[in-house]
Amino acid sequence: MTDHHHHPHHHHHNHAADADEWGESAMAELLDLDAEVLHTFLSEVTDVLAQLTRDEPPHRILDLGSGTGAGTLALLQRFEDTEATAVDRSPRLLDHIRGKARARGVEDRVRAVQADLDAAWPDFGAVDLVWASASLHHLTDPDRGLREIFESLRPGGFLAVIEMAGFPRFLPDDVGRGRPGLEARCHAARAEAHAESLPDLGSDWGPRLSRAGFTVEVERPFTIDLRPPLPEPTARYAQASLRMLRSRIAGKLSSDDLATLDHLLDSDGPDGLLRRDDLTVRAERTLWAARRP
Repeated sequence: MTDHHHHPHHHHHNHAADADEWGESAMAELLDLDAEVLHTFLSEVTDVLAQLTRDEPPHRILDLGSGTGAGTLALLQRFEDTEATAVDRSPRLLDHIRGKARARGVEDRVRAVQADLDAAWPDFGAVDLVWASASLHHLTDPDRGLREIFESLRPGGFLAVIEMAGFPRFLPDDVGRGRPGLEARCHAARAEAHAESLPDLGSDWGPRLSRAGFTVEVERPFTIDLRPPLPEPTARYAQASLRMLRSRIAGKLSSDDLATLDHLLDSDGPDGLLRRDDLTVRAERTLWAARRP
């Protein structure tokens, strides 16, 4: 979702709000698939951060709204002499991170902390790099969150904010029972639902970062447009993403659109998501890299 998109792109996030609504195991699966399919995007983002910090690589990293740890693990791979603190509201997602870190042999470099970032923040100590992927828009008061992050960073440290312009799209435009454009209508319904519940989703974070005292060093949009041959888990990623989308917008869809969506999700036939040969992955995400002076 990151993220979050759902968050992406997953991203990924203070993902517990999504997980409460939809089920943590399903959310964890979606975030892991997002990281697997969009691994090139993650690598490009961490490369930008490596260039920015080449004279003084980070030793202590804080991943806020860590989800299943895609950001944490990508950063540990990029910066070999570093430790990360993964913060999320969900104990189950934090356990998931611990298991992945163990499997990759980096368990001793990861500390998992349960915290609600809308409440009092734990004292994380001074950190060199804060990673917030598809998480700031979940905060009730993002500007307060930015102030907390500013205080957590050492002078010269960086904050990486990654946000999505919307959830990924997978289907051809002509899909729809007698009415093309099913996926576009699904995303319009999702945007309408999120306008009230997540008003900061899709925000321009540059001005807010500046107001919080940061110096924005990089603002870079990424356009993700994957075409066949696609990564192996793409069909499962599309299925998990659209199943999550359905759980949030079913009441806003026509009966024909809902029936078409259910057929896509559940059919074992050639037009079901798991067997289609015309899927793509299209998404937009933006990185803001901001330094504490």
